[in-house]
Amino acid sequence: MRRSSDKGSTCDPGHGREVDQVEISGSLIARNTIMNLIGQALPLVVGVVTIPMVVHGLGTDRFGLLSLAWVVLGYFTIFDLGLGRAATKYVAAALGRGEDDQVPQIIWTAVTFQAALGFLGALVLLGITDLLVENVLKIPPELLGEAKDTFHLLALSIPLVLVSSSFSGVLEAAQRFDLVNAVRIPSSILTFILPLVGLHLGFGLPGIVALIMLARVVTLVAFLIMGLRIVPNLREYSISFARFYSLFSFGGWVMISNLVIPIFVYLDRFLIGALLTMSAVTFYTVPFDVVNRLLIIPASIASVLFPTFSSLSSCNEKDRINIIVMRSTKYILTVMVPLTVLLLIFSEDILRVWLGNEFAEESAIVFRLIGIGVLLNSIGYIPFALIQGIGRPDIVVKYHLVELPIYVVVVFFLIGRFGINGAALAWCLRMTWAIPIFFLLCGRVAEVPLKSLSDNGTSRSFILAAVILIPSIALPLLDGLGVAAKGFLAGALLIASLLFSWFTTFDRIDRDFMKSLILRVRNCRLIKGDDVHV
Repeated sequence: MRRSSDKGSTCDPGHGREVDQVEISGSLIARNTIMNLIGQALPLVVGVVTIPMVVHGLGTDRFGLLSLAWVVLGYFTIFDLGLGRAATKYVAAALGRGEDDQVPQIIWTAVTFQAALGFLGALVLLGITDLLVENVLKIPPELLGEAKDTFHLLALSIPLVLVSSSFSGVLEAAQRFDLVNAVRIPSSILTFILPLVGLHLGFGLPGIVALIMLARVVTLVAFLIMGLRIVPNLREYSISFARFYSLFSFGGWVMISNLVIPIFVYLDRFLIGALLTMSAVTFYTVPFDVVNRLLIIPASIASVLFPTFSSLSSCNEKDRINIIVMRSTKYILTVMVPLTVLLLIFSEDILRVWLGNEFAEESAIVFRLIGIGVLLNSIGYIPFALIQGIGRPDIVVKYHLVELPIYVVVVFFLIGRFGINGAALAWCLRMTWAIPIFFLLCGRVAEVPLKSLSDNGTSRSFILAAVILIPSIALPLLDGLGVAAKGFLAGALLIASLLFSWFTTFDRIDRDFMKSLILRVRNCRLIKGDDVHV
C-alpha cells in the first residue's frame, strides 16, 4: 500500500504517536477517476455490440426473462444492509489514521454478516420463485422450467454479490482503483460475452447464468487475493458484534437511501404510463436513459472521493476536504458543460439520425431538459459523496424523505399540464433545487462554507455554465438553422468556454495539474509519476 510520511498529512490515532497516512493527492484522484471511467465505459461499449447478438440468439422472451432476473437480483442486494459501503468507509478511515490492525475485524465482520444475510436472501428468493414465475411475471408456459432454474441459480449468487462488495472495498479504501478495475473490467465484460459463449456451446438460459455465476466466483477470489496483498493482516479472521453495530448504524441509512432513490428515477415513468400512453413512456425513457449515461463521469470521481473523504475526515483535515470539494466541482463543470452544450444544440439532429423523425419531434424538448438536469445532477455527486464520507448518510435519507412528497406533487401536476415535457421539466427542477440544498448541508455538517466557492474560481465556473447554456438553449429554437451553422456556433461556444475556464476559473495549481495530466496521458504514464498535491 502506498504511504507517504513527507508529502501526505498525518494524524494521531490516539496511541501517542504520529503515523503515516494513505497518500491523497490531486494526481492520485485524477488517475483513479480515469480508471473508473474506463472501467464503466469499456463494458458499456461491449454491451452495445453484443446485446443485439444475445437478443437474436436467445429470442425476445428469453432475453426479457434474463433482464427481469437481473432486476430481481439487484433488488435482493438489499440484504447487504449497506455493509459493503460501510466497510469501505470504515477501512478508509482506519487506513487514514494508520490503524491497519483494525482492518481485519472491520472486513471480516462485514463479510460474515453479509454471507449470513446473503444466504437468507437466497432462501427467500428460492421460496418465492414459484410465485414469481407462475403468478407475478407473465412468462410463456414453455419457458416456466427455464425460468425457475434461472431464478434458483441467481438465488445462489446473492451471497457472492454481497461479499464481493466488502473485499473490493478494501482496495477502494486503499485508493487502489487500478486493482479494482483490473478485476471489475473483465468481470463486467464477461457478463456480456459469456451469453454468446453459452449460445455457441448450445447452452440454455440456466447454463448461461451458470457461466456468469462462475465468473462471479472468480471475481470474488480475485478481490480477496488482492485484498490480502494490500492488507496482509487480513489473513487474521476476527469479528465483533460491537463492530457490526457501528457498520450497520452507517449502512442502514445507505440501505434506505438505495431504496428511496430509485423511486425518484422511476416514478415519472409510471405516472406517464398511468396518465398518458405507453408510447409516451418510450418517447420519454429512451432519451432519458441515453443522456443519463453521461453521469458515469461524475460517478467515476465520486466513487474515488467517497473513501478519500472518509480517510481525510478521520484525521479532521477540513481544509484539504474543502479544497477537494471545490476543485472537483470545478473540474466536473469544465467537462460536463461542453458536453451539455453539444446535447442542447444538436438534440433534434441526434434524435433524427439515431431514432428517426418521430423521436426528433416528440422527444427533442425532453432531450434538452434532461441534458440540463444531468449537468446539475453531476454537480450533486460531490456533496453527496462528502456527506456519506464523513459518516452522515442519515442526512441524505432525511432530505430525500422530505423531498419525495414535494416531487410527487410537482411531477404529477407537470405531466398533466405538459405531458412528457412536463416530466422532464419536473426532473430538471428537482436537480435545480437539490444542488444549493446539498451544498448548504455540506456547510452545516461538513463545515465546507459556501464562501469558499469564490476562493479558487469555482463560483466563476457556475457563472460560465449559466452564460454558455443560455445561447445553447436558444439556438435550437431558431427555425431554419442548419447543421453547419449549429456546428459553427457550437464550436464558438466551446472555444469560449474552454478559454474562459483556462484563463479565468483555473488558477496556477489547476493549470499545472492539467498540463501534468495531459502529459501523462500522452506518454501513457497514467499510473506512475510525481503527484500534484491538493
